[in-house]
Amino acid sequence: MGAEILQVDGHEVRVSNPDKVYFPQAGITKMQLVQYFLDVAPGVLKGCYDRPTTLHRYPGGVEEEDFWQKRVPPKRPEWLRTAMITFPSGRSAEMLCVHDTASLAWAINLGCLELNPWAVRRGDVDHPDEFRIDLDPTPGIDFADVRRVAAVAAEVLQEHGLVGFPKTTGKRGLHVYVRIRPLWEFTEVRRAALAFAREIERRMPGVATTAWWKEERVGVFLDYNQNARDRTISSAYSVRPVPDARVSCPVSWDEVADVEPSDLRVDTVPARFATVGDPGAALDDNVCVLDSLLDLAARDERDGLGDAPWPPHFPKAKGEPVRAMPSKRRKTD
Repeated sequence: MGAEILQVDGHEVRVSNPDKVYFPQAGITKMQLVQYFLDVAPGVLKGCYDRPTTLHRYPGGVEEEDFWQKRVPPKRPEWLRTAMITFPSGRSAEMLCVHDTASLAWAINLGCLELNPWAVRRGDVDHPDEFRIDLDPTPGIDFADVRRVAAVAAEVLQEHGLVGFPKTTGKRGLHVYVRIRPLWEFTEVRRAALAFAREIERRMPGVATTAWWKEERVGVFLDYNQNARDRTISSAYSVRPVPDARVSCPVSWDEVADVEPSDLRVDTVPARFATVGDPGAALDDNVCVLDSLLDLAARDERDGLGDAPWPPHFPKAKGEPVRAMPSKRRKTD
């Protein structure tokens, strides 16, 4: 299949096996995938610029084995940017920080469909500058319910002085990003996220839930733990590993009521980007603070609502409830 050399941002980027088919059903090749990311590069960079990033790689295409790569390969161009990151386990890794179109194209050539950036910049990897809302429908829940929860989320954001920017996940849910000042560590940002999620749950009982254990969830899960250290979600304009090559695409709040995720694909989003522009373009122009949500968290705690479960690979947190599925807990717990 040979290779193609692209000139991007003054650098040579080698695309190996450009004709390899990555999405058999949609007929999308590796070079078409690279070209897609080049077409929407300003939007991608808005979401992941200078952020330590995990690469979700499918070197054989979406029907072959995939893997997650945190550590940047030792053999790499000298012009790439990286950051040293420490994980909850205590281990560390040097991670890629995409900073221009050339470094983006280099990552996609590795077979990367999804960029999964941290909520921090490489200059300060301990204080998030992004607050993330993940609306994840449980099995059998229609996307209409996701839209309903998103509308209430928009109300709660406004009440607390926060400006959110929604995007489809490319699968069944929605994400909302809020740019924040990097004043708080991950634990406090997660604490604000839990308070935010619980407020929506109070307003939409039976429709929205913060239940961490799947056996307890009903409706749309508000995944507060996406704001914990080392938790990531697919970036804006990432391509999802589904047969029709859907995209995690930013949308305006006006579009949320009618958006159909299946309409936002590799073959449709570049034209949309060229005509509509990037609905997330103003994200960096609306920097917010979490004071009001942290006040809400303090009120919840005074009312007896303590911490909620953390992901399994995190150390046990102070005040965290029993970390075991309810059906598997001992009666003494």
